[in-house]
Amino acid sequence: MLMTKEKRPAIRTLRGWAISILQEAGAIRECEEHGWMQDRADPYARDRAFDIARRDPPPGISPEAAVAEVRDVLDSIGDTCPECPPSCC
Repeated sequence: MLMTKEKRPAIRTLRGWAISILQEAGAIRECEEHGWMQDRADPYARDRAFDIARRDPPPGISPEAAVAEVRDVLDSIGDTCPECPPSCC
């Protein structure tokens, strides 16, 4: 049986690529109500995202630069949605 590698959709920016990698790995999620990205604080998912970035960087980007972009995007995302009311207690 011939196995093919699923191709990722074309991404226009390096930041967009990093967000898609973080979503694919399960490291971030989108607030269902407002659309803001939220850090899931899952160390295993973060490691998966860094591994994907190292193994399969976008064309013309070094693995080190790809990992750095994933790290920068992850550092810019909070763990709560700024529009959702804070949960009580």
